[in-house]
Amino acid sequence: MIKPLTKLKVQRKIFFLRLIFIGLLLTLIFAGCKSTNKNDNENFTSRTTSTIRINDIKALIDDNPIAALNDIFIYKEIYSNNEKEENEDWAQLLVLEEQASKNLCAMQEKAIEEERWEDAVFFGRSIASIQVITAHTGKEAAFLLLDAKKKLSEGNILGAFLAAVSSHEMQPMDFNSAFLFLEKAVEGKQRRAAAYFLAAASSGAASSGGARNIPSALREYASGRDTFTDMIKGVATVVVDRGFRVERGLGYQNRVLGSAFFIDSTGFMITNYHVIESEVDPKYKGYSRLYIRMGDATSPRIPARVIGWDKALDLALIKTELTPEYVFSIVDRVVPRVGDQVLAIGSPVGLEKTVTSGIVSSLGRRFLQIGDVYQIDAPVNQGNSGGPVIDTEGRLVGVVFAGISQFQGLNFAVPAERLAAALPAMMKGGKASRPWLGLTLCETFSGAEIIYTSPNTQAFLHKIEESTFIKSINGKEVKAPQGRLIPYLQSEIFSCNPGELIALETIDSEGLVKRKVMMLSARPEIPLLEAVKIDKREKIAAPLFGMLLSPLQTSLFVTNFRVNRIIRGSIADELGISENDTISLSRLRITPDESYVMLDVSIKKRRMGYLETNVQLIGWLDSPDTL
Repeated sequence: MIKPLTKLKVQRKIFFLRLIFIGLLLTLIFAGCKSTNKNDNENFTSRTTSTIRINDIKALIDDNPIAALNDIFIYKEIYSNNEKEENEDWAQLLVLEEQASKNLCAMQEKAIEEERWEDAVFFGRSIASIQVITAHTGKEAAFLLLDAKKKLSEGNILGAFLAAVSSHEMQPMDFNSAFLFLEKAVEGKQRRAAAYFLAAASSGAASSGGARNIPSALREYASGRDTFTDMIKGVATVVVDRGFRVERGLGYQNRVLGSAFFIDSTGFMITNYHVIESEVDPKYKGYSRLYIRMGDATSPRIPARVIGWDKALDLALIKTELTPEYVFSIVDRVVPRVGDQVLAIGSPVGLEKTVTSGIVSSLGRRFLQIGDVYQIDAPVNQGNSGGPVIDTEGRLVGVVFAGISQFQGLNFAVPAERLAAALPAMMKGGKASRPWLGLTLCETFSGAEIIYTSPNTQAFLHKIEESTFIKSINGKEVKAPQGRLIPYLQSEIFSCNPGELIALETIDSEGLVKRKVMMLSARPEIPLLEAVKIDKREKIAAPLFGMLLSPLQTSLFVTNFRVNRIIRGSIADELGISENDTISLSRLRITPDESYVMLDVSIKKRRMGYLETNVQLIGWLDSPDTL
């Protein structure tokens, strides 16, 4: 056995020597071919990275001043230690920042002139983040109201009502505006929306100091109450026909059943994303056709199409060419209390028009990437997904989504207020683009702490420091009960759009406050996937498993780490890993569907006398703690 092995070693040495020889030969050839023309050297001008960045900013400043400002703020983070008064590039940067701000204000002016009110709001929020005062500062509510009236004149009732409610929540509407929407709500037979705008009109009349006449017919309709029999007429069975599947030589009908409910008289409906997933998922290559059914199995199947979807919230907006008998209002939504009675309407296992009753078991469950959901004990089953959850007053509480299949009675609903906030993006069509910064947070008694910054994100480029706390977003202090801090922060940026600027204030343990202005980017479908692929394993142990590590010692093949901290409630905490334990990391694998990762570790637990234990940690990549 010794001779073949020795021969193999000799062959390897010869092979590597040949490679070195070829490399040296190529180097000499290229060196000989190099031009010695002095003009070539004279025409070449070296450029510093600072100059390159300045030129990139100049290219953006006219067409995209927001991106230019974002790059300017990144530049300041990188070169902040330079002697600013002696740096020509820095002086030029300040001029460019002023020009970009002027261009941004000019864009808002043009949007207002052209009555592009959504764009005016978009630009206005970015202008406010850089603390520039204009003649339009503080007019976001007014722009939203003008946008609502414009949509109303164009026949977009659903969009108009959403914009009107957003405006009213910022600044109460005047009587005439509220009365206009009241009339439209009554005309469209949306009683709960009519009740909302009746209250707004009454409040507007009172604030103006005089009684206003509201016709008795409008008041009576808005003050009335729909029956559950009426509401059932606004719920449909969703059927996604996937053709046939073959198992063991036999063909079976392959279809997905769900529920949906009308939110507009033109045929817009809400259901769950997972119900219609095969209609829009590019990874699905099979047959898929979407239908709704308004009655039992003998009723005709009516074709429908997907308008927009939000996978992170498991919501989808679909449309059918059918005038509904009943429309659920997303205007007069309600935030329930634990113990409140609710009813779920849907088609469990295809049993159409089923109404089940229960209570709200809990609020604030963290099952989705963004925000939280309600837990309900109303009996729901396969086929209920996408159906409405209402309270005893007939107000929309939420949208049923998949529960835990192994445990009957554990069911959940996406809050109606989250649905209303998600709808404008879904109405634009296609996949809803949500903003994000690239942060992973955890809640402590001191606030929302940043425990990880994903590489190549806006937070990373702007050098947002880990182990600091978020103090405010766009000037709004972070104030939420314990357990609700992360959903609160997610809600603050949820209504913003990718591509706009926000101001983020952080505070460290010593009370030092830093204010950063940065551009929101589009949220990845799987937030931590890219981080797992490119970042160090000891770094991603924090967002995935709740372990903050520091190097202890390094050998040729193994690096040991000390556990500096364990995030309470994390995977590491549940496994009994504690501070000052020694841990070594080995193989990390991403599952084929890219939904979670598996990391093999060896742990020496202090509490067990440093007895070594081998464990496989499993962490989900769609963490609900990302911002």
